[in-house]
Amino acid sequence: MEATLSALATLTNGWVMLAALGGVIWGIFGGALPGISPSIAMALLLPFTYGMDPTVALVMLASVYVGAEYGGSIPAILIRTPGTNSAAATTIDGFEMARQGRAGEALGISLMSGLVGGLFGLVVLVLATEPLARVALAFTPPAYCALGILGLSVIASLSGRSLVKGLIAGILGLMVATVGTDPVSGVSRFTMGVPDLLSGIRPILIMVGLFAVAEMLEQISKPAWDRAERRDTRLKLPNLPMWRRLWKPQAIGCAIGTFEGVTPGAGGTIAAFMAYNEARRWSAKPDEFGRGSVEGVAAPEAANNVVTATALVPLLSLGIPGSNSAAILLGGFLIHGLIPGPMLFVKAPDVIYGLYVGLFAANILMVLVGLVILTPCIWLVNRPKPWLIAFILALVMSGVYAIDNSVFDLGIVLAAGVVGYVMRRCGMPMLPMVLGGVLGFLVESNYRRSLVISRGDHSIFIEDPVSLGLLLAALALTAYSVWREYLRPQSKEAIA
Repeated sequence: MEATLSALATLTNGWVMLAALGGVIWGIFGGALPGISPSIAMALLLPFTYGMDPTVALVMLASVYVGAEYGGSIPAILIRTPGTNSAAATTIDGFEMARQGRAGEALGISLMSGLVGGLFGLVVLVLATEPLARVALAFTPPAYCALGILGLSVIASLSGRSLVKGLIAGILGLMVATVGTDPVSGVSRFTMGVPDLLSGIRPILIMVGLFAVAEMLEQISKPAWDRAERRDTRLKLPNLPMWRRLWKPQAIGCAIGTFEGVTPGAGGTIAAFMAYNEARRWSAKPDEFGRGSVEGVAAPEAANNVVTATALVPLLSLGIPGSNSAAILLGGFLIHGLIPGPMLFVKAPDVIYGLYVGLFAANILMVLVGLVILTPCIWLVNRPKPWLIAFILALVMSGVYAIDNSVFDLGIVLAAGVVGYVMRRCGMPMLPMVLGGVLGFLVESNYRRSLVISRGDHSIFIEDPVSLGLLLAALALTAYSVWREYLRPQSKEAIA
Protein backbone atom coordinates (compact mmCIF):
# COMPACT_ATOMS: atom_id res chain seq x y z
CA MET A 1 0.00 0.00 0.00
CA GLU A 2 2.84 2.36 0.86
CA ALA A 3 4.48 1.68 -2.48
CA THR A 4 1.23 2.44 -4.34
CA LEU A 5 0.72 5.73 -2.51
CA SER A 6 4.34 6.71 -3.10
CA ALA A 7 4.02 5.93 -6.80
CA LEU A 8 0.82 7.97 -7.09
CA ALA A 9 2.49 10.87 -5.32
CA THR A 10 5.36 10.73 -7.78
CA LEU A 11 2.98 10.69 -10.77
CA THR A 12 1.38 13.90 -9.52
CA ASN A 13 4.74 15.57 -8.86
CA GLY A 14 5.22 18.06 -11.67
CA TRP A 15 8.96 18.38 -11.06
CA VAL A 16 9.49 14.64 -11.47
CA MET A 17 7.55 14.56 -14.73
CA LEU A 18 9.43 17.64 -15.96
CA ALA A 19 12.73 15.96 -15.05
CA ALA A 20 11.70 12.83 -16.98
CA LEU A 21 10.78 14.94 -20.02
CA GLY A 22 14.00 16.95 -19.90
CA GLY A 23 16.09 13.82 -19.40
CA VAL A 24 14.50 12.06 -22.38
CA ILE A 25 14.99 15.07 -24.65
CA TRP A 26 18.63 15.49 -23.62
CA GLY A 27 19.19 11.75 -23.90
CA ILE A 28 17.82 11.57 -27.45
CA PHE A 29 19.97 14.51 -28.51
CA GLY A 30 23.02 13.02 -26.78
CA GLY A 31 22.42 9.59 -28.28
CA ALA A 32 21.97 11.09 -31.73
CA LEU A 33 25.47 12.58 -31.60
CA PRO A 34 27.95 9.86 -32.67
CA GLY A 35 30.44 9.19 -29.91
CA ILE A 36 28.23 10.48 -27.08
CA SER A 37 27.20 7.31 -25.26
CA PRO A 38 24.37 7.17 -22.69
CA SER A 39 26.91 7.24 -19.87
CA ILE A 40 28.53 10.39 -21.27
CA ALA A 41 25.15 12.09 -21.73
CA MET A 42 24.37 11.22 -18.10
CA ALA A 43 27.79 12.38 -16.90
CA LEU A 44 27.27 15.79 -18.53
CA LEU A 45 24.11 16.34 -16.47
CA LEU A 46 25.44 14.80 -13.26
CA PRO A 47 26.95 17.97 -11.74
CA PHE A 48 23.74 19.95 -12.37
CA THR A 49 21.70 17.54 -10.20
CA TYR A 50 23.62 18.52 -7.08
CA GLY A 51 20.99 20.88 -5.65
CA MET A 52 17.94 18.94 -6.82
CA ASP A 53 15.58 16.74 -4.84
CA PRO A 54 17.03 13.17 -4.90
CA THR A 55 14.03 11.64 -6.67
CA VAL A 56 13.96 14.38 -9.30
CA ALA A 57 17.71 14.08 -9.92
CA LEU A 58 17.71 10.29 -10.24
CA VAL A 59 14.67 10.28 -12.51
CA MET A 60 16.38 12.81 -14.76
CA LEU A 61 19.56 10.72 -15.01
CA ALA A 62 17.66 7.48 -15.63
CA SER A 63 15.53 9.22 -18.28
CA VAL A 64 18.68 10.30 -20.09
CA TYR A 65 19.68 6.63 -20.24
CA VAL A 66 16.28 5.71 -21.74
CA GLY A 67 16.30 8.51 -24.31
CA ALA A 68 19.90 7.95 -25.38
CA GLU A 69 19.26 4.32 -26.33
CA TYR A 70 16.63 5.41 -28.86
CA GLY A 71 18.63 8.47 -29.93
CA GLY A 72 21.57 6.26 -30.88
CA SER A 73 19.47 4.56 -33.56
CA ILE A 74 18.78 7.84 -35.42
CA PRO A 75 22.27 8.33 -36.95
CA ALA A 76 22.65 4.54 -37.18
CA ILE A 77 19.69 4.42 -39.56
CA LEU A 78 20.23 7.73 -41.37
CA ILE A 79 24.01 7.93 -41.87
CA ARG A 80 25.23 4.43 -40.95
CA THR A 81 27.01 5.82 -37.89
CA PRO A 82 25.70 4.45 -34.57
CA GLY A 83 25.19 7.21 -32.04
CA THR A 84 25.78 4.69 -29.23
CA ASN A 85 27.67 1.41 -29.10
CA SER A 86 24.48 -0.58 -28.61
CA ALA A 87 23.01 0.89 -31.81
CA ALA A 88 25.74 -0.71 -33.94
CA ALA A 89 23.57 -3.79 -34.58
CA THR A 90 20.72 -1.54 -35.75
CA THR A 91 22.98 -0.11 -38.44
CA ILE A 92 23.05 -3.40 -40.39
CA ASP A 93 19.42 -3.39 -41.52
CA GLY A 94 18.37 0.12 -40.48
CA PHE A 95 20.68 1.83 -42.97
CA GLU A 96 19.67 -0.60 -45.70
CA MET A 97 16.03 0.38 -45.11
CA ALA A 98 17.05 4.04 -45.34
CA ARG A 99 18.79 3.39 -48.68
CA GLN A 100 15.54 1.87 -49.90
CA GLY A 101 13.59 5.01 -48.93
CA ARG A 102 12.18 3.41 -45.75
CA ALA A 103 14.06 5.47 -43.15
CA GLY A 104 10.83 6.66 -41.52
CA GLU A 105 9.60 3.09 -41.18
CA ALA A 106 12.90 1.97 -39.64
CA LEU A 107 12.85 4.85 -37.15
CA GLY A 108 9.24 4.04 -36.21
CA ILE A 109 10.08 0.37 -35.62
CA SER A 110 13.10 1.38 -33.55
CA LEU A 111 10.96 3.73 -31.43
CA MET A 112 8.17 1.26 -30.71
CA SER A 113 10.55 -1.67 -30.13
CA GLY A 114 12.37 0.54 -27.65
CA LEU A 115 9.07 1.17 -25.85
CA VAL A 116 8.30 -2.55 -25.66
CA GLY A 117 11.80 -3.34 -24.39
CA GLY A 118 11.82 -0.48 -21.88
CA LEU A 119 8.48 -1.42 -20.31
CA PHE A 120 9.40 -5.12 -20.18
CA GLY A 121 12.71 -4.30 -18.49
CA LEU A 122 10.90 -2.08 -15.96
CA VAL A 123 8.63 -4.99 -14.98
CA VAL A 124 11.69 -7.18 -14.42
CA LEU A 125 13.34 -4.43 -12.38
CA VAL A 126 10.33 -3.99 -10.09
CA LEU A 127 9.80 -7.73 -9.58
CA ALA A 128 13.45 -8.73 -9.07
CA THR A 129 15.11 -5.90 -7.15
CA GLU A 130 13.30 -5.78 -3.81
CA PRO A 131 13.31 -9.57 -3.15
CA LEU A 132 17.04 -9.64 -3.82
CA ALA A 133 17.54 -6.66 -1.51
CA ARG A 134 15.56 -8.37 1.27
CA VAL A 135 18.03 -11.24 1.22
CA ALA A 136 20.87 -8.75 1.51
CA LEU A 137 19.34 -7.06 4.58
CA ALA A 138 20.99 -9.73 6.75
CA PHE A 139 24.44 -8.48 5.77
CA THR A 140 27.03 -7.87 8.50
CA PRO A 141 30.32 -5.92 8.11
CA PRO A 142 32.15 -9.09 6.91
CA ALA A 143 29.35 -9.70 4.40
CA TYR A 144 29.53 -6.12 3.13
CA CYS A 145 33.28 -6.46 2.74
CA ALA A 146 32.78 -9.70 0.80
CA LEU A 147 30.11 -8.00 -1.32
CA GLY A 148 32.60 -5.28 -2.22
CA ILE A 149 35.17 -7.94 -3.13
CA LEU A 150 32.55 -9.62 -5.32
CA GLY A 151 31.95 -6.28 -6.98
CA LEU A 152 35.68 -5.87 -7.57
CA SER A 153 35.86 -9.38 -9.02
CA VAL A 154 33.43 -8.18 -11.67
CA ILE A 155 36.40 -6.21 -12.98
CA ALA A 156 37.63 -9.43 -14.51
CA SER A 157 34.50 -9.72 -16.66
CA LEU A 158 34.65 -6.05 -17.61
CA SER A 159 38.23 -6.13 -18.81
CA GLY A 160 37.52 -6.80 -22.46
CA ARG A 161 40.36 -8.56 -24.25
CA SER A 162 42.99 -8.08 -21.56
CA LEU A 163 42.51 -9.15 -17.96
CA VAL A 164 45.78 -7.51 -16.96
CA LYS A 165 44.71 -4.11 -18.31
CA GLY A 166 41.41 -4.39 -16.47
CA LEU A 167 43.19 -5.20 -13.22
CA ILE A 168 45.54 -2.25 -13.69
CA ALA A 169 42.55 0.05 -14.20
CA GLY A 170 40.89 -1.39 -11.08
CA ILE A 171 44.03 -0.84 -9.01
CA LEU A 172 44.16 2.77 -10.18
CA GLY A 173 40.62 3.20 -8.90
CA LEU A 174 41.53 1.65 -5.55
CA MET A 175 44.49 4.02 -5.28
CA VAL A 176 42.18 6.98 -5.85
CA ALA A 177 39.85 5.67 -3.12
CA THR A 178 42.66 5.74 -0.52
CA VAL A 179 43.28 9.48 -0.95
CA GLY A 180 41.92 11.52 1.96
CA THR A 181 41.24 10.68 5.60
CA ASP A 182 41.53 7.14 6.98
CA PRO A 183 37.98 5.85 7.73
CA VAL A 184 38.99 4.36 11.12
CA SER A 185 42.00 6.27 12.51
CA GLY A 186 41.28 9.66 10.93
CA VAL A 187 44.86 10.05 9.68
CA SER A 188 45.29 11.90 6.38
CA ARG A 189 46.70 9.79 3.52
CA PHE A 190 48.27 10.74 0.19
CA THR A 191 47.04 14.34 0.39
CA MET A 192 50.52 15.82 -0.24
CA GLY A 193 49.62 18.70 2.06
CA VAL A 194 46.71 19.84 -0.12
CA PRO A 195 43.69 20.71 2.06
CA ASP A 196 41.26 20.07 -0.81
CA LEU A 197 42.23 16.38 -0.76
CA LEU A 198 41.45 15.80 2.94
CA SER A 199 37.88 14.78 2.10
CA GLY A 200 39.10 12.51 -0.69
CA ILE A 201 38.44 12.62 -4.41
CA ARG A 202 34.76 12.47 -5.26
CA PRO A 203 33.77 9.66 -7.61
CA ILE A 204 31.65 12.11 -9.61
CA LEU A 205 34.78 14.05 -10.65
CA ILE A 206 36.52 10.89 -11.81
CA MET A 207 33.42 9.73 -13.71
CA VAL A 208 32.93 13.03 -15.54
CA GLY A 209 36.61 13.18 -16.46
CA LEU A 210 36.90 9.54 -17.58
CA PHE A 211 33.71 9.45 -19.62
CA ALA A 212 32.99 12.99 -20.86
CA VAL A 213 36.36 14.78 -21.11
CA ALA A 214 38.23 11.70 -22.36
CA GLU A 215 35.58 11.15 -25.06
CA MET A 216 35.90 14.77 -26.24
CA LEU A 217 39.68 14.39 -26.46
CA GLU A 218 39.11 11.20 -28.47
CA GLN A 219 36.62 12.89 -30.81
CA ILE A 220 39.08 15.71 -31.55
CA SER A 221 41.38 13.22 -33.27
CA LYS A 222 38.62 11.71 -35.43
CA PRO A 223 37.16 13.03 -38.69
CA ALA A 224 33.71 14.60 -38.77
CA TRP A 225 30.77 12.25 -39.26
CA ASP A 226 28.59 12.31 -42.38
CA ARG A 227 25.70 14.71 -42.82
CA ALA A 228 22.13 13.50 -42.50
CA GLU A 229 19.57 14.33 -45.21
CA ARG A 230 16.16 15.71 -44.30
CA ARG A 231 14.23 13.91 -47.02
CA ASP A 232 12.39 10.63 -46.44
CA THR A 233 12.79 10.84 -42.67
CA ARG A 234 9.22 11.32 -41.53
CA LEU A 235 8.48 8.82 -38.78
CA LYS A 236 6.12 5.99 -39.68
CA LEU A 237 4.82 3.85 -36.83
CA PRO A 238 4.20 0.13 -37.47
CA ASN A 239 0.63 -0.94 -38.31
CA LEU A 240 -1.17 -4.03 -37.01
CA PRO A 241 0.16 -6.50 -39.65
CA MET A 242 3.67 -5.20 -38.95
CA TRP A 243 3.18 -5.67 -35.20
CA ARG A 244 2.30 -9.32 -35.85
CA ARG A 245 5.62 -9.77 -37.60
CA LEU A 246 7.60 -7.89 -34.99
CA TRP A 247 6.40 -9.62 -31.83
CA LYS A 248 8.80 -12.57 -32.17
CA PRO A 249 12.03 -10.55 -32.65
CA GLN A 250 10.91 -8.19 -29.89
CA ALA A 251 10.32 -11.15 -27.54
CA ILE A 252 13.78 -12.50 -28.38
CA GLY A 253 15.29 -9.09 -27.71
CA CYS A 254 13.46 -8.81 -24.37
CA ALA A 255 14.62 -12.25 -23.22
CA ILE A 256 18.26 -11.71 -24.17
CA GLY A 257 18.26 -8.12 -22.88
CA THR A 258 17.01 -9.28 -19.49
CA PHE A 259 19.77 -11.85 -19.10
CA GLU A 260 22.52 -9.54 -20.35
CA GLY A 261 21.24 -6.58 -18.34
CA VAL A 262 21.43 -8.28 -14.95
CA THR A 263 24.86 -9.73 -15.81
CA PRO A 264 27.60 -7.24 -14.82
CA GLY A 265 29.80 -6.31 -17.75
CA ALA A 266 27.46 -7.49 -20.50
CA GLY A 267 25.42 -4.41 -21.38
CA GLY A 268 23.35 -3.27 -24.33
CA THR A 269 25.95 -3.80 -27.07
CA ILE A 270 26.33 -7.53 -26.45
CA ALA A 271 22.57 -7.88 -25.93
CA ALA A 272 21.82 -6.13 -29.23
CA PHE A 273 24.15 -8.29 -31.31
CA MET A 274 23.02 -11.50 -29.62
CA ALA A 275 19.37 -10.55 -30.19
CA TYR A 276 20.08 -9.77 -33.84
CA ASN A 277 21.75 -13.14 -34.33
CA GLU A 278 18.97 -15.10 -32.59
CA ALA A 279 16.24 -13.18 -34.42
CA ARG A 280 17.84 -14.18 -37.71
CA ARG A 281 18.11 -17.79 -36.52
CA TRP A 282 14.41 -18.01 -35.64
CA SER A 283 13.06 -15.82 -38.44
CA ALA A 284 10.79 -17.16 -41.17
CA LYS A 285 12.69 -14.89 -43.59
CA PRO A 286 16.36 -15.07 -42.57
CA ASP A 287 17.51 -14.14 -46.08
CA GLU A 288 16.18 -10.60 -45.58
CA PHE A 289 18.63 -9.90 -42.77
CA GLY A 290 21.36 -7.55 -43.95
CA ARG A 291 19.11 -6.36 -46.79
CA GLY A 292 16.66 -4.18 -44.88
CA SER A 293 14.81 -6.59 -42.57
CA VAL A 294 12.34 -5.01 -40.15
CA GLU A 295 13.08 -7.84 -37.71
CA GLY A 296 16.76 -6.92 -37.81
CA VAL A 297 15.84 -3.47 -36.46
CA ALA A 298 13.25 -4.60 -33.90
CA ALA A 299 15.31 -7.27 -32.11
CA PRO A 300 18.42 -5.22 -31.19
CA GLU A 301 16.39 -2.13 -30.30
CA ALA A 302 14.17 -4.11 -27.94
CA ALA A 303 17.25 -5.74 -26.40
CA ASN A 304 19.24 -2.59 -25.68
CA ASN A 305 16.20 -0.81 -24.22
CA VAL A 306 15.50 -3.72 -21.86
CA VAL A 307 19.01 -3.24 -20.53
CA THR A 308 18.23 0.35 -19.46
CA ALA A 309 16.10 -1.08 -16.64
CA THR A 310 17.56 -4.53 -15.95
CA ALA A 311 21.09 -3.13 -15.59
CA LEU A 312 19.80 -1.34 -12.47
CA VAL A 313 18.88 -4.61 -10.70
CA PRO A 314 22.38 -5.30 -9.27
CA LEU A 315 22.86 -1.58 -8.59
CA LEU A 316 19.69 -1.06 -6.53
CA SER A 317 19.70 -4.43 -4.75
CA LEU A 318 23.42 -4.90 -4.05
CA GLY A 319 24.99 -1.52 -4.81
CA ILE A 320 27.15 -2.97 -7.60
CA PRO A 321 27.11 -1.04 -10.91
CA GLY A 322 27.47 -3.47 -13.78
CA SER A 323 27.67 -0.94 -16.63
CA ASN A 324 29.03 2.52 -17.32
CA SER A 325 25.56 4.10 -17.19
CA ALA A 326 24.75 2.33 -13.92
CA ALA A 327 28.02 3.69 -12.51
CA ILE A 328 26.98 7.23 -13.42
CA LEU A 329 23.60 6.68 -11.76
CA LEU A 330 25.49 5.43 -8.71
CA GLY A 331 27.26 8.78 -8.71
CA GLY A 332 23.84 10.46 -8.66
CA PHE A 333 22.90 8.46 -5.56
CA LEU A 334 26.18 9.30 -3.81
CA ILE A 335 25.80 13.04 -4.53
CA HIS A 336 22.59 13.02 -2.48
CA GLY A 337 23.97 10.92 0.35
CA LEU A 338 22.19 7.74 -0.72
CA ILE A 339 24.00 4.40 -0.89
CA PRO A 340 22.36 1.88 -3.25
CA GLY A 341 21.89 -1.52 -1.70
CA PRO A 342 19.57 -3.36 0.66
CA MET A 343 19.35 -0.58 3.26
CA LEU A 344 18.12 1.89 0.66
CA PHE A 345 14.74 0.10 0.64
CA VAL A 346 14.53 0.76 4.38
CA LYS A 347 15.94 4.30 4.58
CA ALA A 348 14.59 5.82 1.35
CA PRO A 349 11.90 3.62 -0.25
CA ASP A 350 10.18 6.69 -1.68
CA VAL A 351 13.25 7.35 -3.85
CA ILE A 352 13.18 3.79 -5.23
CA TYR A 353 9.46 3.89 -6.01
CA GLY A 354 9.86 7.35 -7.49
CA LEU A 355 12.60 6.01 -9.76
CA TYR A 356 10.30 3.20 -10.93
CA VAL A 357 7.54 5.66 -11.81
CA GLY A 358 10.06 7.98 -13.46
CA LEU A 359 11.32 5.16 -15.69
CA PHE A 360 7.74 4.35 -16.71
CA ALA A 361 7.06 7.99 -17.54
CA ALA A 362 10.36 8.23 -19.44
CA ASN A 363 9.45 5.31 -21.72
CA ILE A 364 6.06 6.83 -22.52
CA LEU A 365 7.58 10.27 -23.06
CA MET A 366 10.24 8.73 -25.32
CA VAL A 367 7.51 7.88 -27.84
CA LEU A 368 5.86 11.29 -27.63
CA VAL A 369 9.17 13.16 -27.92
CA GLY A 370 10.44 10.78 -30.60
CA LEU A 371 7.54 11.74 -32.87
CA VAL A 372 8.57 15.40 -32.99
CA ILE A 373 12.31 15.52 -32.30
CA LEU A 374 13.67 13.99 -35.50
CA THR A 375 14.15 17.29 -37.38
CA PRO A 376 16.03 18.99 -34.49
CA CYS A 377 18.22 15.88 -34.17
CA ILE A 378 19.15 16.07 -37.86
CA TRP A 379 19.98 19.77 -37.43
CA LEU A 380 22.18 18.97 -34.40
CA VAL A 381 24.06 16.17 -36.14
CA ASN A 382 24.82 18.52 -39.04
CA ARG A 383 26.48 21.20 -36.85
CA PRO A 384 30.27 21.55 -37.22
CA LYS A 385 32.00 19.07 -34.94
CA PRO A 386 34.38 21.63 -33.29
CA TRP A 387 31.36 23.69 -32.19
CA LEU A 388 29.73 20.70 -30.55
CA ILE A 389 32.90 19.61 -28.75
CA ALA A 390 33.53 23.14 -27.45
CA PHE A 391 29.93 23.40 -26.22
CA ILE A 392 30.09 20.05 -24.42
CA LEU A 393 33.42 20.86 -22.74
CA ALA A 394 32.04 24.23 -21.59
CA LEU A 395 28.98 22.42 -20.21
CA VAL A 396 31.18 19.97 -18.32
CA MET A 397 33.38 22.64 -16.78
CA SER A 398 30.49 24.91 -15.73
CA GLY A 399 28.61 21.96 -14.20
CA VAL A 400 31.62 20.76 -12.19
CA TYR A 401 32.42 24.28 -10.97
CA ALA A 402 28.80 24.76 -9.86
CA ILE A 403 29.08 21.89 -7.34
CA ASP A 404 31.46 23.60 -4.88
CA ASN A 405 32.68 26.67 -6.80
CA SER A 406 36.08 24.97 -6.74
CA VAL A 407 38.77 25.47 -9.37
CA PHE A 408 40.61 22.51 -7.81
CA ASP A 409 37.72 20.24 -8.85
CA LEU A 410 38.15 21.44 -12.44
CA GLY A 411 41.78 20.38 -12.30
CA ILE A 412 40.82 16.90 -11.06
CA VAL A 413 38.28 16.51 -13.87
CA LEU A 414 40.79 17.58 -16.51
CA ALA A 415 43.45 15.29 -15.05
CA ALA A 416 40.98 12.39 -15.01
CA GLY A 417 40.13 13.20 -18.63
CA VAL A 418 43.78 12.99 -19.66
CA VAL A 419 44.18 9.71 -17.75
CA GLY A 420 41.04 8.39 -19.45
CA TYR A 421 42.34 9.40 -22.88
CA VAL A 422 45.65 7.62 -22.25
CA MET A 423 43.75 4.56 -21.02
CA ARG A 424 41.69 4.51 -24.23
CA ARG A 425 44.83 4.69 -26.32
CA CYS A 426 46.30 1.81 -24.35
CA GLY A 427 43.12 -0.24 -24.73
CA MET A 428 42.29 -0.14 -21.01
CA PRO A 429 38.61 -0.25 -19.94
CA MET A 430 37.12 2.62 -17.91
CA LEU A 431 34.58 0.87 -15.71
CA PRO A 432 37.12 -1.13 -13.62
CA MET A 433 38.68 2.15 -12.50
CA VAL A 434 35.26 3.54 -11.58
CA LEU A 435 34.42 0.36 -9.67
CA GLY A 436 37.72 0.52 -7.81
CA GLY A 437 37.11 4.13 -6.82
CA VAL A 438 33.53 3.53 -5.67
CA LEU A 439 33.88 0.12 -4.00
CA GLY A 440 37.30 0.75 -2.49
CA PHE A 441 35.87 2.59 0.52
CA LEU A 442 33.18 -0.09 1.02
CA VAL A 443 35.77 -2.87 1.12
CA GLU A 444 38.33 -1.07 3.27
CA SER A 445 35.95 0.35 5.88
CA ASN A 446 34.05 -2.92 6.40
CA TYR A 447 37.28 -4.93 6.41
CA ARG A 448 38.64 -2.74 9.19
CA ARG A 449 35.34 -2.89 11.13
CA SER A 450 35.28 -6.67 10.85
CA LEU A 451 38.78 -6.95 12.28
CA VAL A 452 37.83 -4.60 15.12
CA ILE A 453 34.85 -6.84 15.94
CA SER A 454 36.92 -10.04 15.77
CA ARG A 455 40.00 -8.48 17.42
CA GLY A 456 42.11 -9.14 14.36
CA ASP A 457 40.87 -12.66 13.63
CA HIS A 458 40.38 -13.11 9.87
CA SER A 459 38.31 -16.24 10.39
CA ILE A 460 35.29 -13.95 10.86
CA PHE A 461 35.01 -13.77 7.06
CA ILE A 462 34.68 -17.56 6.84
CA GLU A 463 32.45 -18.03 9.88
CA ASP A 464 29.81 -15.66 8.48
CA PRO A 465 27.86 -17.82 5.95
CA VAL A 466 26.83 -14.88 3.76
CA SER A 467 30.39 -13.60 3.63
CA LEU A 468 31.69 -17.08 2.81
CA GLY A 469 29.18 -17.51 -0.01
CA LEU A 470 30.05 -14.13 -1.56
CA LEU A 471 33.78 -14.79 -1.31
CA LEU A 472 33.34 -18.16 -3.02
CA ALA A 473 31.28 -16.48 -5.76
CA ALA A 474 34.03 -13.89 -6.22
CA LEU A 475 36.64 -16.65 -6.40
CA ALA A 476 34.60 -18.58 -8.96
CA LEU A 477 34.06 -15.49 -11.13
CA THR A 478 37.75 -14.61 -11.01
CA ALA A 479 38.78 -18.20 -11.80
CA TYR A 480 36.44 -18.32 -14.77
CA SER A 481 37.82 -15.04 -16.11
CA VAL A 482 41.40 -16.28 -15.76
CA TRP A 483 40.45 -19.53 -17.54
CA ARG A 484 38.75 -17.59 -20.31
CA GLU A 485 41.74 -15.26 -20.70
CA TYR A 486 44.63 -17.72 -20.55
CA LEU A 487 43.62 -21.40 -20.52
CA ARG A 488 40.80 -21.56 -23.06
CA PRO A 489 42.84 -20.12 -25.97
CA GLN A 490 45.55 -22.74 -25.28
CA SER A 491 42.98 -25.57 -25.26
CA LYS A 492 41.59 -24.38 -28.59
CA GLU A 493 45.07 -24.32 -30.09
CA ALA A 494 45.74 -27.82 -28.79
CA ILE A 495 42.54 -29.10 -30.43
CA ALA A 496 43.46 -27.40 -33.69
